[in-house]
Amino acid sequence: MSTRISQRVQSVPPSGIRRFFDIAATMKDVISLSIGEPDFVTPDRMRRAAIQSIEQGYTKYTSNSGTTALRVALSHHLAKLYGVQYDPEEELLITVGVSEALHCAMLATIDPGDEVIVAEPCFVAYKPSVVFAGGVPVVLDTRVENEFQVMGAELERLITPRTRGILIGYPNNPTGAVMTREKLLEVARIAEKYDLIVYSDEIYDRLVYWMTHVCFSALPARSVRDRTVLLGGFSKDYAMTGWRVGYVAANPEILGAIRKLHQYIIMSAPTMGQVAALEGLLHGEDDVQAMVKSYDQRRQTMVAGLNAIGLPTFTPRGAFYAFPDIRATGLSSEDFCEKLLVEEHVAVIPGDAFGTSGSGYVRICYASSMDNIEEALTRLERFVKRRQ
Repeated sequence: MSTRISQRVQSVPPSGIRRFFDIAATMKDVISLSIGEPDFVTPDRMRRAAIQSIEQGYTKYTSNSGTTALRVALSHHLAKLYGVQYDPEEELLITVGVSEALHCAMLATIDPGDEVIVAEPCFVAYKPSVVFAGGVPVVLDTRVENEFQVMGAELERLITPRTRGILIGYPNNPTGAVMTREKLLEVARIAEKYDLIVYSDEIYDRLVYWMTHVCFSALPARSVRDRTVLLGGFSKDYAMTGWRVGYVAANPEILGAIRKLHQYIIMSAPTMGQVAALEGLLHGEDDVQAMVKSYDQRRQTMVAGLNAIGLPTFTPRGAFYAFPDIRATGLSSEDFCEKLLVEEHVAVIPGDAFGTSGSGYVRICYASSMDNIEEALTRLERFVKRRQ
């Protein structure tokens, strides 16, 4: 029998992140600053809550929507932090990470040929999620001179009769950019003007430095909450990457469609992961703040070090990534990463893995120990000096 692979799958390249991670895993003495994963272990109180639930036999499926307790706590959490209200029964769904939430959101709201404007650089899964749903991703490039924020005028120029929605992710992976309230309001007004859905990935919402995160669905613009699909989770803020617990918040009509897909694809998110997430929401604020403080110290060290080396680096305001400009080395992003890995055993990710507007940059994750960061900067300095 001949093998038949769908055109949708063939049209999407493999992840540019995993390739460098896999190569680094085969080498010794590698400092990996490639994968966007907290180096903290999930806080003890959350681990103990999950262990206790397992020991008590709480290992069966939960409701498709997730446990009532977690959804109620999440509803209170979003209201307390951002002033946006979601009904735990009709407007909140617990998912297997934000990846599932995004995939189901696209499948639930996009018909074949619909266009979704995707702000780049962005997480590698954004455009594939649109493609797998039968949609057409339309790229909106963001630039360092605008602090990698979406500019309303540039966004509006891309809208056509087939535009269905706008996909943004702030705090941003890979740049560390954070959108100001004013810029988010521009996006909200455009979405309202053209009756568009806004898919807002806010997985890094608690990891913001020296400014305040603005939740998109909490904006005061008329109808913004009901046209927003809010995506979030526990992987980054609570150091729970392996637990696979995310969520989606949306109006009842959209949420109901997403839940239907979730029912058929997943059934329910991991039970013990939901227990750990609930403990984090109820009692983990001190843990979150301690991690944010540590990331901020590393952020400042990394950015100052990169600038001193001669790699101009935009000051990230969120997440845990630096996005230095490496064009002065004369190398492409891909060549820079390959040569750095071979010559100095430091693993980073080419900026163009996150879209063409990332060409000439690399992504460096500073969710690593200070010792690793300082040693990586020493190796980077040697590497860059050989190119001068």
